[in-house]
Amino acid sequence: MTPDLHTETPMSSKPVPGPANFDDDDYPAFTMGRAAEMLGTTPGFLRSLDEAKLITPQRSEGGHRRYSRYQLRLAARARELVDQGTALEAACRIIILEDQLDEALRINEQLRNKD
Repeated sequence: MTPDLHTETPMSSKPVPGPANFDDDDYPAFTMGRAAEMLGTTPGFLRSLDEAKLITPQRSEGGHRRYSRYQLRLAARARELVDQGTALEAACRIIILEDQLDEALRINEQLRNKD
């Protein structure tokens, strides 16, 4: 499975919390437990998305998974597709393709606006 096109900022050894991170979609603000609670799913489902290489959560200094808002949106979409009966691997592929299409459309729009 190919990784998504969205690039994330690598987590430094000590992320600097604060208001600047409130609007950062890539800031790893959510623990696995909180992410699972927000999505109405289990930590096991989130781990399965990591194993399927849809999302790779960053790790805290203690080794705990930390999720960004962007990753939670992907996880929510995966849950939606799986709940509709789509196999997890197929759901991950669909999401990756959707993400790649969104990125291509965004780039095309930027190029059109340059003229």
